[in-house]
Amino acid sequence: MTRELSLLIASIIVLALVVIGVMTWLFLEPFYRSDRIRRMKDTYQQLVSLTKSEIDSSESIKMMLLNNNIQVTIVSSTMDSVYTTSHEPNRNLVRLYEYVTGFARENTDVLEKTDAYTLQITKEAHPALDYLEMWGQLECGDYFLLQTPLDSIRSVAKLTLMFYLLLGAGVILISVAVVCFLVRRYTRPIVQLTAQARRMANLDFEARYEGSETNEIGELGRSFNKMSSELERTISELKSANAELQRDNEKKTKIDEVRKEFLNNVSHELKTPIALIQGYAEGLKENIAEDAESRDFYCDVIIDESSKMNHMVKKLLTLNQLEFGNDPVVMERFDLTGLISGVIQGMKIMIDEAGDAVSFAQKEPVYVWGDEFKIEEVVTNYLSNAVHHCENEKRIEITMKEEDGIVTTTVFNTGRPIPEEDIGRVFEKFYKVDKARTRAYGGSGIGLSIVQAIMDGHQQRCGVKNYENGVAFWFTLESKSEEQVQTPS
Repeated sequence: MTRELSLLIASIIVLALVVIGVMTWLFLEPFYRSDRIRRMKDTYQQLVSLTKSEIDSSESIKMMLLNNNIQVTIVSSTMDSVYTTSHEPNRNLVRLYEYVTGFARENTDVLEKTDAYTLQITKEAHPALDYLEMWGQLECGDYFLLQTPLDSIRSVAKLTLMFYLLLGAGVILISVAVVCFLVRRYTRPIVQLTAQARRMANLDFEARYEGSETNEIGELGRSFNKMSSELERTISELKSANAELQRDNEKKTKIDEVRKEFLNNVSHELKTPIALIQGYAEGLKENIAEDAESRDFYCDVIIDESSKMNHMVKKLLTLNQLEFGNDPVVMERFDLTGLISGVIQGMKIMIDEAGDAVSFAQKEPVYVWGDEFKIEEVVTNYLSNAVHHCENEKRIEITMKEEDGIVTTTVFNTGRPIPEEDIGRVFEKFYKVDKARTRAYGGSGIGLSIVQAIMDGHQQRCGVKNYENGVAFWFTLESKSEEQVQTPS
């Protein structure tokens, strides 16, 4: 691994040197020339609006010309006044005169020509030098010639060094990035194995070595994967066995608790009607009721209490089937508006006898998913409770609200709010807020428990909310028509 890494780094260095050499050979001359052209144009921009006297008196202009190694020759439009920084003023003066008068030189290569100036390269035979020249007319009317040698050793050395520095910096950055990438690539398997070992120590076997190396590290990673799989399988089997044992214990405990609670509640609820039936039956046997009217009253009490016991037992059987999954939910799409309207119509006699006013403003069909028979029982329970507890204004309101594919149905009745200490327990089996009043209309405290079991079977919600002037019970159903709702298991 060390040998491979060393070879890679050496190869990168050699590659970097080769790239620098090739780039220098290809681009140094164009880079050098473009730099001289840029400096020439910058100098022209500084001189174009000045006169000979302003140029001669400006130290900054002279310093700029010196630093850029540019010679300047300026002649008035009448050719009677000359300003020059050239070491050969006569030669440059003659050359500027030839350019202005249109004398063509065979050794001149024009690079750029505008109305204000001409930029060209001039080749001189003696001495053998190439000059970058710019000539034209300033804004004041004077003619000018800017000249700089393209083969200046100092400029070439400086530009070469600058070029190497710029190019070398780029190559070094690329080389460092490549080396870091390769080192990370070679150390990644070790990092993965370390992380995998740490997770395995914490009994987390989800991590897997994903490398494809054929060396020792790859073999070690595959061994880690095999060991992790074996440990995961073994621990999974142990956890499954332990979870199953725990579920069995919890199920047994729950069944015992439910059985005890059921027996206690049933014995408590049946105690009163059985005592009444027994008492009135004994009275009839002993002829305590001598007249026919009294005997009819005794018989009516026995029949009424028997009916209540029968009603309670039926509800207990229904609740038992729901809680233990013996009565599965059959999902279908039905019109909830029509169902509620049917329940109201079916309970009209009870509502009229109680003197309540029921309002249900929804007229358009609202289609929902659910077990229509069981939802009818939920609505019946809610409306029956509302009728029995409606007071004051004697008003019952049934509303539906759809939001995000969920329809919330609410049954509100005016009357006394449920005490805060009781509101969280109204859906418990056999729980009665007002025991005397509940018994008066034959309630057993099971109806709302059935509602809770039905809504749990639908995987939906139900609840109760107090208001200042009454109580509202609600439940939800799904209404999305584009999705099939599966029957809960």
